[in-house]
Amino acid sequence: MTAADPIIRWSTALAVVGVAAIAAVVSYEHASDLVREHGESGWTGRLIPLTVDGLIYASSMVMLDSARRDARVPALARWLLGVGIVATLAANVAHGLGHGLIGAAVAAWPAVALVGSYELPMMIVRGAQVPAVTPGGHDGGSVIDPVGERAVVVFAAELAAGRLPSVRAIRAALHVGQPRAQRLRGYLATVAET
Repeated sequence: MTAADPIIRWSTALAVVGVAAIAAVVSYEHASDLVREHGESGWTGRLIPLTVDGLIYASSMVMLDSARRDARVPALARWLLGVGIVATLAANVAHGLGHGLIGAAVAAWPAVALVGSYELPMMIVRGAQVPAVTPGGHDGGSVIDPVGERAVVVFAAELAAGRLPSVRAIRAALHVGQPRAQRLRGYLATVAET
């Protein structure tokens, strides 16, 4: 880690928070105006726009959690993220359409900025690979991976018989995603050799 790393992280975080706050307020106003123009008033008119952006956020968090656990992302989370993005873009575009195509594009921008402001950091976190560690420090000082230790227990009979479980079997038994199952299979192969 270099001295610049914390500066990059903090400046990125500040930029994300700043852009997200501004974009959220403007996008909310656009969607709220649109909802009120089409018959909703009172609390309903004020809350409906929050459900759209809240859905995007919740879906992103589920996807982030899955990535951090190296588990398969639920299809519903992907689907709802897409629906939420389409809904917020549509609401903002519809709000600006009265001012022509340029008005629609300008009105759409806050929705794009809002989604982008938290999806880009999420992509970085989701894309970061867990270092290839071997459970229990068998490689001379690596971090203990409890899932790897559990894999040894779950597949002890197969390993004792000289068989290596398939990636599919590891995924099913341990409820992990493809990349982690592959790393765990590699680890189990080293355990079987010792």
